[in-house]
Amino acid sequence: MTDQHKAYLQWQARRLEALKAPDGWLNIIAREWLSEGTVRMGSASDNDIVLPAGPAHVGTLTQDHEGGVTYTPADGGAPITLALSKAHPPRFTSGTLLLEVTTLNGENALRVRDTASKAGDALPPIAYFPYDPSWRLTAEWVKLDAPMGLTITTSKAITTEVEASHKAVFSKDGVAYELLATHGTPQSPQFVIRDLTSRDSTYAACRFVYGEEVTDKTIVLDFNKAINPPCAFTEFAVCPLPPAQNVLPIRIEAGEKRLAGGH
Repeated sequence: MTDQHKAYLQWQARRLEALKAPDGWLNIIAREWLSEGTVRMGSASDNDIVLPAGPAHVGTLTQDHEGGVTYTPADGGAPITLALSKAHPPRFTSGTLLLEVTTLNGENALRVRDTASKAGDALPPIAYFPYDPSWRLTAEWVKLDAPMGLTITTSKAITTEVEASHKAVFSKDGVAYELLATHGTPQSPQFVIRDLTSRDSTYAACRFVYGEEVTDKTIVLDFNKAINPPCAFTEFAVCPLPPAQNVLPIRIEAGEKRLAGGH
């Protein structure tokens, strides 16, 4: 086994650990859009947002007319003005609950995780294609002449506007392909892709690939690390779908396959 293959197996273990972590994707129990005004949260039936687990009364969320959100704990604690951020949603806790306020298209939503959930134990093994070093590619990392604005559809049929500044250009079996990075960070650009395996063996909507070893001219794309998006694991996620440029007319038989019983 090569060092690269060993590193890949270690990555698989970290991937599973992250999914099952307290802030992973398996233990989300609720997601509710917020609007101007005050809502009460908790598992008791007299709340505006009734949660399936956790304390009877968590507290209130108040959204003002400018979209700012304040959390007031039910235990009499001081109100907390949340620092809203698309990249780093503010979090707070109540009992075993981990709550955060996410922002999409300027609209806020409450997302709730139950850290005592046993959902991680119920996750069936994730199937992978056999490791194939030929699917770890060094691509050209090409800066676009001007940033490209794109309208991206999501798994919840909500459209979002993104801007792509770079594309990865790689060759496979003598044919050149291009992928736009639409999300992620400069150090780890995210590519939302779909290929012909989506018809029969991988998640139908898309998979995610994150660029590695980024330089001014090159980027490594390891399709062995192509992963299912969060919406493959929970109905409470909103996932971007691939732009037309990232729908590839080839089979990428590498990375994660669709979940048992998934699509």
